[in-house]
Amino acid sequence: MRLLFSVIILSLILNSAFSQDAEAPKYGWKNEAVLNVNFSQNTLDNWTKGGENSWAWQTDLNAKFVNDQEKYNWANSGKIAYGTAQIGDDDPKKAVDEIKIESVLTYKMMMYVNPYVAATGLTQLTKGYTYSEAGKTAVSNLLDPGYFTQSIGFGYQKGSVFKSRIGASAKETITSDFPAPYADDPETAKIEKTKVEFGAESVTDLQVKLHENISLTSKLGLFSALSGFDEIDVDWDNLVTAKVTKYINVNFNFKLFYDKDLSSKRQIKQTLAIGLSYTLL
Repeated sequence: MRLLFSVIILSLILNSAFSQDAEAPKYGWKNEAVLNVNFSQNTLDNWTKGGENSWAWQTDLNAKFVNDQEKYNWANSGKIAYGTAQIGDDDPKKAVDEIKIESVLTYKMMMYVNPYVAATGLTQLTKGYTYSEAGKTAVSNLLDPGYFTQSIGFGYQKGSVFKSRIGASAKETITSDFPAPYADDPETAKIEKTKVEFGAESVTDLQVKLHENISLTSKLGLFSALSGFDEIDVDWDNLVTAKVTKYINVNFNFKLFYDKDLSSKRQIKQTLAIGLSYTLL
């Protein structure tokens, strides 16, 4: 309570000190939607050094709908990413598949630190497989698993470069045909298809220009259940975009994911691609 009281008092002091120099804000909706399409191909003909033909494609749709008013800010964002790759005569395999939505409602009490409520959802579009010499095995599908998180707490934001929030949270994992290892508790005889966890959540966003035509977007999500504060789930997504022309970008995506229930080792995904980018809104 003392820490919370100190934060509120400090924010009130900052609000009083800087309110005279602040520019008049522009209220209302600010919408943005960007579509990226990337494609690569490698064709060999009488190539004596060996190798196989290959191709890969990926499309990403990122959208933001923000309603900024004098007393509140309602920020909504969504991401859909999907792509496949094929090597030689093998069947195409899914390389990227993600649907993520987020909604954050912030009540403006102070200049930088304010209370919020938030909800997020995460799943995929199509069935996912693991591959071995014996063939392929289905391991996931649309809303199987699906992750939904609700949180309430306090957030900090100064400008559009950096913002962070932390609060109490509830996280639900739902499954259908693939309860293990996402929702099922291996220590019980019953097969659970739904898992509910209560704990604390922290989300930090960073958007910064590294150069005139190079930008970095980073999002770090942390969740710790009350049953094990020493076990923190990590979802860290980073995207570096270099703008070559108005419609052509080079993108490097680095994603780190850790959830002890799924794997004792961190999971990493990297993607380097060049493609077309078009602003829809």
